Amino acid sequence: MLINAKNLKGAAIIARDGAIGEIDDLYFDDEKWTVRYLVVDAGSWLFSRKVLISPISIEKAEEGRVFVNLTRDQVKDSPDIDTQMPVSRRHETAYMDYYGYPYYWGGPYLWGDAAFPATLSMPPAAESQMAAAATARRREAEESCDEKLRSLNEVSGYNIGAADGDIGHVDDFMIDDEDWAIRFIVIKTGGWLSGRKTLVAPRWIEGISWEESKLFVSLTRDQIASGPEFDEMSDEKFGAPPSGGAVR
Repeated sequence: MLINAKNLKGAAIIARDGAIGEIDDLYFDDEKWTVRYLVVDAGSWLFSRKVLISPISIEKAEEGRVFVNLTRDQVKDSPDIDTQMPVSRRHETAYMDYYGYPYYWGGPYLWGDAAFPATLSMPPAAESQMAAAATARRREAEESCDEKLRSLNEVSGYNIGAADGDIGHVDDFMIDDEDWAIRFIVIKTGGWLSGRKTLVAPRWIEGISWEESKLFVSLTRDQIASGPEFDEMSDEKFGAPPSGGAVR
């Protein structure tokens, strides 16, 4: 099912033994266009510290709440991540090793050796089998300075550069709650207050200029503007786009 990134913001994260906090942002991989972490504001119980929650730990999402198979103590003792700075592979490696998760990078599928993050939540018997591979991958990760993760909060509002000129801005993202891939970017054409909203799939994104705060799309302005209109009114959980979806 598809969920709106906008509506995810503010949703409560519920651990096995109580609430953790609320979603403040989402970090996505700018190569695979997949959400890799929820950025959670833990509130007063962790002195307003922000923590990362991987989709690997998510059991289910329903309106206003996301349930994870973690405890509050696990989250409290998790590695510190400076959410004001880009998340490096070294930081990700420390995070994955802490929770005992296999790395999502380097494999043939969207989540490394798996198509869906939930399948990476391993039973205890499998953890020892991953130890040697984790050590080798850690060395590989530490040699890499590439920062592949981007903030959805930051990219929301970026201008859209079509093949023949500018048209609108990024308004929202539609996320598949099974594999956490970004299936569509919601583009608001025209003005900020009165523009029409339409959907574009990530495969049409040619690049992102972080300096210009701009996404470049291989479609023309007419192709984007004439695509299916995005209807925000939906009875699906967190909201969902109409059938027909992507601009083709």
